[in-house]
Amino acid sequence: MMSFEKLIQERQSVRRYQNKPVEREKIEKLIKAVHLAPSACNSQPWKLVIVDDPEIKNEVAKATFNKAISFNRFATEAPVIAILVIEKAKPIAQIGGFIKNQEYPQYDIGIAAAHFCFQAEELGLGTCMIGWFDEKKIQQLLNIPKKRKIGLLITLGYPPEDYKLRKKIRKPLDEICGFNSY
Repeated sequence: MMSFEKLIQERQSVRRYQNKPVEREKIEKLIKAVHLAPSACNSQPWKLVIVDDPEIKNEVAKATFNKAISFNRFATEAPVIAILVIEKAKPIAQIGGFIKNQEYPQYDIGIAAAHFCFQAEELGLGTCMIGWFDEKKIQQLLNIPKKRKIGLLITLGYPPEDYKLRKKIRKPLDEICGFNSY
């Protein structure tokens, strides 16, 4: 098992994939990781849709780019795409969100997505979160109700053997953290 420090150092967005299916046992571990993710008031306001049928997956992948916006073309290489659909939070979380002017389900799916991606890294799989997509087309393809919002997509698969770990470029710590004051 990989240490958490090593996990966060090595997890990166993967935009190339081997032509190799992801084993169902590994997908089930990813589902369990999302299932165990914390959420506001334990609402678990998400539905995870795993798309591994090649024909459907290719149609979903094509909904992440177009002629003008092509940076997500790599999604067609991934053998699996996971979709995080935002569901309604528990009433207490909805009330709290209204009072505090916060969208707790948005935070919650971010936590769930991180669990998915870290578990994938530990299993030797690559992921990339995608926030640019044709929501209506994907809703139609996957029978997602129109009243539901898709939070994000995550491509999943085995990175090529020669896929290099990129240097992480981050802001200085004093720009992102302050002790006892902003």
